[in-house]
Amino acid sequence: MWLYFRFPLGLRMVEELLAARGIIVSHETVRQWARKFGQRFANQIRRRLPRVGDKWHLDEVVLKIAGVKHWLWRAVDQTGVVLDVLVQRRRDKREVMPGIEHRQHKGLNNRAENSHQPTRRRERQMKQFKSAGQAQRFLSAHDQINNLFNLRRDHATAAENRASRTQTFRVWAEICGVAAMI
Repeated sequence: MWLYFRFPLGLRMVEELLAARGIIVSHETVRQWARKFGQRFANQIRRRLPRVGDKWHLDEVVLKIAGVKHWLWRAVDQTGVVLDVLVQRRRDKREVMPGIEHRQHKGLNNRAENSHQPTRRRERQMKQFKSAGQAQRFLSAHDQINNLFNLRRDHATAAENRASRTQTFRVWAEICGVAAMI
């Protein structure tokens, strides 16, 4: 499961990677697993995330789904952790927390702007999303799983990165209920 959500791989590529390891499943089975377990895993990851930052960024991006424009709204905190996503057909004015000062500046929400990059990579790999519901389901799970595996490499040493990766795989193993991969 983590291969499909973590990397921009198609269902058939995941099928081949599993086959190389001796696990024979069809791409349709991988799709059904992703649909059945993806949101469940994402919810567990969301509960385990550290406390969110005090600054949030809200950004939108246009998705073409079956030739129709849809808007993807994404809320991101200042460290780049995706808090929530919403796919909708209408673009309406979003009045979020009316009593709070809202600042608009091109450089203020770079975290939110950059958080769309994995979505665009996945969209290309999947040859676009097929429906708004499919996009909402996939991105809700994808962003939370990406939050877990997104290692902060700013000022970390190689040893710290290895320790962080090991801890991330332990958390993933606990969530999935399988033996640790590392």
